[in-house]
Amino acid sequence: MADKQIATPSKAHLRGSRFVYIAALFASLGGLLFGYDTGVISGALIFIKREFGLTTTAEEIVVSGVLLGATMGAIVGGKAADLFGRRRVLLVTAAIFGIGALASAAAPSPPMLIVSRVFLGLAIGLASTNVPVYLSEVAPPHARGWIVSLFQLAVTVGIVVAYLTDYAFAGVEGWRWMLGLAVAPAIVFGTGMFFLPETPRWLIRGGQHEVAHGVLVRIRQLTDVNVEIEEIKASLAQQPESGRWTDLLHRQVRPALVVGIGLAIFQQITGINTVIYYAPKILQAAGFNSASGAILATAGVGIVNVGMTIIAMFLVDRAGRRPLLLAGITGMIVTLGVLGLSFRISNPSEQLAWIAVICLMGYVASFAISLGPIFWLLIAEIYPLRIRGLAEGTAATFNWGSNLIVSLTFLTLVEKLGASSTFLLYASFSVTSWLFAYYLVPETKGRTLEEIEASWRARHRVRQTASPIS
Repeated sequence: MADKQIATPSKAHLRGSRFVYIAALFASLGGLLFGYDTGVISGALIFIKREFGLTTTAEEIVVSGVLLGATMGAIVGGKAADLFGRRRVLLVTAAIFGIGALASAAAPSPPMLIVSRVFLGLAIGLASTNVPVYLSEVAPPHARGWIVSLFQLAVTVGIVVAYLTDYAFAGVEGWRWMLGLAVAPAIVFGTGMFFLPETPRWLIRGGQHEVAHGVLVRIRQLTDVNVEIEEIKASLAQQPESGRWTDLLHRQVRPALVVGIGLAIFQQITGINTVIYYAPKILQAAGFNSASGAILATAGVGIVNVGMTIIAMFLVDRAGRRPLLLAGITGMIVTLGVLGLSFRISNPSEQLAWIAVICLMGYVASFAISLGPIFWLLIAEIYPLRIRGLAEGTAATFNWGSNLIVSLTFLTLVEKLGASSTFLLYASFSVTSWLFAYYLVPETKGRTLEEIEASWRARHRVRQTASPIS
C-alpha cells in the first residue's frame, strides 16, 4: 500500500529529469556507504593492530570479514529484490548499514569486531546488488550509463571520505570514530529511500500496471507512457525465465551470465582492493615512514579515483562501454607492470615511495574509467527483467567472493613472493581481462534494456540456425 501511495502522480512535486536525478542521488548513497565501509579499514587497521596486537593472518581476517558478509548479502540480495522489490530491500540495507557501523565502533575484542564487520558486509552486498539495478530501471536509455555510474562515483567518494576521516582521527588513534561515523549517511540513505518509489519495471513484472504507469509519468515527464509500458510487457512475454536459479543456465541467458561473472572476477583479481584496503601499508613498505603520511598519500590516490570516475561518467554514454573498458585495462597493465618492476630494482626509499604513489594513482585512474564503473553498469543492463536481480546478484556474489580471496591472500603473497612478483601477477591477470573484454563484452550504449534483451535472443537464434551447418 505504501508503494501505491508513493507512486501516485498527484503526490509528485518533482517530475521528469529532476526527479530521476534526485532519486539517483539518494539511491547512490548506498554506494557511498559501500565505499566508506570498505575503505575506512585501511587507516583504522593500523591502530586496531596496535590495540589488539593482531598477527598478519588476523589483520587479513579483520579486513575480509566485511567481504564475507558482502558475499552472503550478494547471494540473497538479487533474489530478495526480485521477490520483494528493489526499494524494500534497499530500506533494509540502510538499517543494516547503521547497526553494523555502530556495532563495529563499539567492538570490545577482535572476534566481536569481525562479527560486526561481517554483519556490515551484508549491507554492502545488498547495496552492490540492488542500487545499480534500481538506477538502471528508473533511468532513461540516453542517460542510463552515467546515472548507473553514479553508484561507482558514490563508491569512490565514500572511499575518499573514509581516507580523510582516517587522517582526521589518526592523531588520536580514533579508529572507533572512523568506523562509527558511517551511521550518519546510513540514516540519510534510509530516509531518502523511504520517499522514493519502486521501479516501474519491477511493478509491471508483478502485475501492478496502474502503479507503474504513475511512476513512469512521474519520472519521464510524459502524459503518455503507454509505449514504454507495452515495450516492457512485450519483453516479459518473450522471456521463458520464471525467476529461478536454473534460469541462469538457459541458453539465451548463458552468454550474458559469462560476461557478468567474468568481469566480476577480473575486477578483483587485477588487484584494485589491495590498493583500497592496504594502500597505507604498501606506501609504508615503499618508504613512507609515518602512518599519517601514508594515509594522506592514500587520500590523494582516492581523489584521483573520484576525478577519473567523473570523467568516465561523462564519456560512457558518448564513447561507449567497450572503448573505455579496453583503454582503461591497458593503463592498468602498464602501471601494475611499472609498480612491480620498481619494487624489484629499488629498496624502500623516498624515491621508491613517490614512484609507488604515481603508479598507484595511474592504476586507480585506469581502473576508474574501465572495470570500476563499467562492470556495475553492464551487469545492471544485460540481463532479462524476470531474472535481473537474481543474475546481477550472482555476478556480485562472484565479485565479492573474488574480493575476499584477493584480500585474504595479499599480505601472504607479499610475504612469500615479495611486492614485485605480487604486482606483476596482478598485471598478468589484467592482460587476461583485456582479452576477455575484447572478445566477449558487448556494446550497450544508447539501447533500451528491452533492446539489449532482444539482442541476446537474436544471437541465440543465429547460433541455433548456424549449428546444423557447423
